[in-house]
Amino acid sequence: MESQLQRGVILEIVKVHARAEELLHLPDDGFRYELVRGELRQMNPAGNVHGRIAMSFSWRLARHVEENRLGEVYAAETGFKLTTNPDTVRAPDVAFISRKRLDEVGETEGFWPGAPDLAVEVVSPGDTYTEVEEKVSDWLDAGTKLVIILNPRKKTATVHRTQGNVSILGVDDVLDCGDVVVGFKVGVREVFG
Repeated sequence: MESQLQRGVILEIVKVHARAEELLHLPDDGFRYELVRGELRQMNPAGNVHGRIAMSFSWRLARHVEENRLGEVYAAETGFKLTTNPDTVRAPDVAFISRKRLDEVGETEGFWPGAPDLAVEVVSPGDTYTEVEEKVSDWLDAGTKLVIILNPRKKTATVHRTQGNVSILGVDDVLDCGDVVVGFKVGVREVFG
């Protein structure tokens, strides 16, 4: 009964264009959601490969960031409020915010107000090309400096620095994030294991 009630609440929010505050207070129904221009979108739980690759990248990044006191690394559950009226709240698989920006904004309740400096998305089997490109555009348009798309099937890292500035790296290449995360480099092969 409670699950049907929760779903009813969620469906009602979708009909009326949801706001970030409503997303933040949704009842837990076991799913994750993003808010895209007021539309609530359900995200399926990550599969084995997706989760392993996201963790492989994030622990390497987090270790480097912590050792060098560069800022903070965030997990997939973290929402970033990218736009208002209509609201867009996205949650990348991995995110990084620089120490400078953290100090400027201070401690924040709820969703981070703005885009991370780095957003990493791992392509899931059910993701369409259009969905992935929409996420990349949303991140870049909101001010993310570096968006990385990790594709487990192709074992590639597609690096977006601005709209149209794209490079595709294969397993023998090194992913250099030094312009956004000072000194961070990782072999693409290492990420995919």
